[in-house]
Amino acid sequence: MSGAVALVGGDEFRQGCEEMDRAVLEASGVSEPTLLVLPTAAARENPALAAANGVRYFAVLGADADALMVLDSDDANDAGLLAPLESADVVYLTGGSPAHLLDVLSGSLLLERMLEAHRRGAVLAGSSAGAMVLGEWMRFRGWRRALGVVPGVAVLPHHERADPDAIAAELAESAPEGVSALGIDGKTGCLGRPREWLVVGDGGVTLYRGGEWRRYVSGERAELGL
Repeated sequence: MSGAVALVGGDEFRQGCEEMDRAVLEASGVSEPTLLVLPTAAARENPALAAANGVRYFAVLGADADALMVLDSDDANDAGLLAPLESADVVYLTGGSPAHLLDVLSGSLLLERMLEAHRRGAVLAGSSAGAMVLGEWMRFRGWRRALGVVPGVAVLPHHERADPDAIAAELAESAPEGVSALGIDGKTGCLGRPREWLVVGDGGVTLYRGGEWRRYVSGERAELGL
């Protein structure tokens, strides 16, 4: 059975995320999971810092954490560099540029190895840009196809200040047909599998579908019925 997916709305590796990320680690089913932090989306910012923050943070939570420094397409097709994915229990994509992350992952050996890990039970987690690319659709300077790990879904990160009525109206006009959008607050995540999600973290999640919206808070389950 494939592993769980964690879609996080941003502000990863910060105080206030601990309860959410303990749930992510527990979803791996391993007492001290091997976790890889991929700062690919932050390649044009400070990827070393993003990776170090994630490794330090998850080590405190009890994971055997390390960085996988995939920054560009060459790295994403380097079999030797990607070898740690064979034993990963959690793969975590940081925030940053969703366009760069999607470009690097699309059609890559990295994506193939990530999906192999997921099929054998590893958790795939992404925050902000990392969550956006895991959906089927991504709204970033227009709509474009994403990786489709979570079919029929688009992730709207950093959603804590959004006006849900305005967003619902805009999505009804512009979103691809049949897409369900998850507006996920910072320090908050959807943890589960494509049809059912447990909301974890400090904030909430707004589900947009068919011009309507519904808000879920931590501990509630959002059923997408895809």
